[in-house]
Parts: sequence; structure tokens; C-alpha cells
Amino acid sequence: MAVGNAKTLTKFIVVTLGMFGFGFALVPFYYKICEVTGINSGAEQSLVKNTQVDSSRWVTLEFDANTNEALPWRFKPVQRSMKVHPGQLVQVEYEVTNTSDQPIVGLAVPSYGPARAAAFFNKIECFCFTPQTLAAGESRRMPVLFVLDPTMDRDVHTVTLSYTFFDAAAKGQASALPKRLPRG
Repeated sequence: MAVGNAKTLTKFIVVTLGMFGFGFALVPFYYKICEVTGINSGAEQSLVKNTQVDSSRWVTLEFDANTNEALPWRFKPVQRSMKVHPGQLVQVEYEVTNTSDQPIVGLAVPSYGPARAAAFFNKIECFCFTPQTLAAGESRRMPVLFVLDPTMDRDVHTVTLSYTFFDAAAKGQASALPKRLPRG
């Protein structure tokens, strides 16, 4: 009976090792099939070109940051300016530090120069969409992801994106905040 158990155990080990080896063999086999058929060519996929980018012109973007006098925060853009093509996906960051000894909730309100550029400034992600809570002494980098619409007037060569942070809980600032926060 011991010989039968040893024979069964040997078969089990061989089958287990075979399955393990087959699992490793599947990876290169999968890549070879993908290469031959052109399906999911992985790292060799060429990046899709955004046909909405107007590469015939450049727009200079300038970044500005302000805080209301009642808000004890330091706030500044990481980069002061950059040149982009309209239609190009752009990400910039702003740095903010709560210089007080208590947590504070701030709310950022954007503005644009020239004002008509606001209609062509499409934000995808922005810290201005929601109130920001910073702990005492906390610093943070906050991204803004956006696209300048390629249909923007051709005579606009410079656009300024400016944010002003307000203390969301401070009384007396409510009149300075817009009734409805802009999304663009």
C-alpha cells in the first residue's frame, strides 16, 4: 500500500509542477499571440495623438495666488508661467501652508484674465471644486488639471489664472464669495 501512496504522491507532484510551469509559459505565449494578432500590444502601443491640440499657436499661461487677509495661509503657484498649445492637457500645482496653530477650512475662488478666457478654460481637476482643510502647520501641493479650448479667440496670447483663498468659516467674508462656485 505504501508503494501506491508514493506513486500517487509522485503523480501529484509532477502534475503540480506541470501546472506551475504552464502558468509561467502562458505569459510569453499571451504576448506572442498579442503580437501576431495586434491585440493589446502592451508597452509597444503608440500613444493616441490628441487631434484637438492646436499646435499652430502658443498661449502663455500665468499663475497667480492670493489669500484673503483673514486667512493665515501662505499660497503660491509652484510655477509662475508656461507656454501651452490650446487643446493640450496641462497640470500645474499650487503650494499652500497653514501658518496658524489650528486647523482651518479654506475655499479657493478662481478668476481669469482676460475675463473672456474663462469660457475657454476647462478644468478637469481642481482644488477649487471643494473646501480644503489644512491642519495646523500643514503644507500641501494641490494640482489643477485643465485644457484651454482650441476654439479660444486667436488674438488671446496670454491667460492669467488667479486663485484667492478665503477662510470658509470666517464671518464677513460671505459677501466676497460668489453665490455659486464656478466650475470652469
